[in-house]
Amino acid sequence: MGMGSKMEGPSTPANRRDPYEVLSVSRDSTDQEIKTAYRKLALKYHPDKNASNPEASELFKEVAYSYSILSDPEKRRQYDSAGFEALDADSMDMEIDLSNLGTVNTMFAALFSKLGVPIKTTISANVLEEALNGTVTVRPLPIGTSVSGKVEKQCAHFFGVTINEQQAESGIVIRVTSTAQSKFKLLYFEQDVNGGYGLALQEDSEKTGKVTSAGMYFLHFQVYRMDSTVNALAMAKDPEGAFFKRLEGLQPCEVSELKAGTHIFAVYGDNFFKTASYTIEAVCAKSYEDTTQKLKDVEAQILRKRNELRQFEAEYRKALARYQEVTDRYTKEKQSATSRPYHFVVDTKIVKFERLRRGAFVDPKSTCKTCMHNIVQ
Repeated sequence: MGMGSKMEGPSTPANRRDPYEVLSVSRDSTDQEIKTAYRKLALKYHPDKNASNPEASELFKEVAYSYSILSDPEKRRQYDSAGFEALDADSMDMEIDLSNLGTVNTMFAALFSKLGVPIKTTISANVLEEALNGTVTVRPLPIGTSVSGKVEKQCAHFFGVTINEQQAESGIVIRVTSTAQSKFKLLYFEQDVNGGYGLALQEDSEKTGKVTSAGMYFLHFQVYRMDSTVNALAMAKDPEGAFFKRLEGLQPCEVSELKAGTHIFAVYGDNFFKTASYTIEAVCAKSYEDTTQKLKDVEAQILRKRNELRQFEAEYRKALARYQEVTDRYTKEKQSATSRPYHFVVDTKIVKFERLRRGAFVDPKSTCKTCMHNIVQ
């Protein structure tokens, strides 16, 4: 959801500062507070707005790097517990700003995406700035209707959805699909104090069957979304243990309800080259109460399964460690048993035993003490 400037994602600053200090937020700040702070700083220091200021470019990198840590629950937990040492810089999500890529790099990014590599793209600074300034054109999208269109890459079409008290209480669903399997982002903006619109939520399109789709669900209970990049990164780092991480990409959506009034949504073109075809619709959940309840039940089941997998992983890791310990001991014992010193000792003992056994049949009265001494030895 951030605004990176390089294809390899947020680069590591030469001198890393506390990410909370960089974003000017406290350690107990909410995800939304962190996002708000990041957006303001990213717009302030974005290279597009500070072409002649190299210092701003470095500050932008620092802001992007800090946000890449604090916006990820797992990385934030790791940093809070053990600082930068607990973080693996190489595992940062790949996030690129298409506006700063040349044609060749864009082609490579498109190719990697086709091959299934999870590449996150940022939203154009121009789109975010126009929204904050309130200079965007907003088209009405009445509840129960749909609108189809084509949006240029790195551009956005804005829609205003007006809901009454009853509709707000029943719940609202905003859904975007593309039969052309275009890549896009569904955005939700909140009214800014200055009359503009600040980005509050973002959902990247994902392929579901023969279409790509994205949705936002404001149903008065906690709704979750699946971040597929989490599982992809887990698979790359630990293929055997990736099974346990399949549900770790389940992330809670920050906003679970809308109040009566007009709300601003946008469809952002996220294709690498072509325009994005889409259909956006706004639906009142009153007509889908059974489906809403099923969604609530299914997500509860998924959360329980995620907890079960976490517990199972702990048991598995413990058993695996014990197995490794026993295997290592077996290997050492086997090496010791087949080593030359061991054979020498065993062979010597056998010879002595055989001599002693043979000597037991010798009549002590007919054998001198010296001979018996030699036999025993």
